[in-house]
Amino acid sequence: MKKSIKASLISAFVFPGAGHIYLKKYFPGLLLVGVSSLGIYYLILNMVEKALQIVEKIQLGHVQADATAINQLLSNQSTGSESQLLSIATIAIAICWIIGILDSYRIGREQDKNK
Repeated sequence: MKKSIKASLISAFVFPGAGHIYLKKYFPGLLLVGVSSLGIYYLILNMVEKALQIVEKIQLGHVQADATAINQLLSNQSTGSESQLLSIATIAIAICWIIGILDSYRIGREQDKNK
């Protein structure tokens, strides 16, 4: 299998930037890994925070422990700035993934030609 295809598949199915690291392009690879990791960290942190708030409301008896009540709490909790930050984090992850796939393919193709 050609390096270009292998690197782009690694970036697509493992993690953004992993294809660059496979091609020994460490700086762009680590940059993509870092930005993606920060975005994923923020999304997970936000989800855990919301889950803990809902659990607390259930334990205090303010909300019944049924799917409808929990779903309603989830849909009502997003504020404007928080929702905007979640969107930015999601878009950053998606952009890193796309850049990782396309750029690792491009770099791999150059390395394949030079062989």
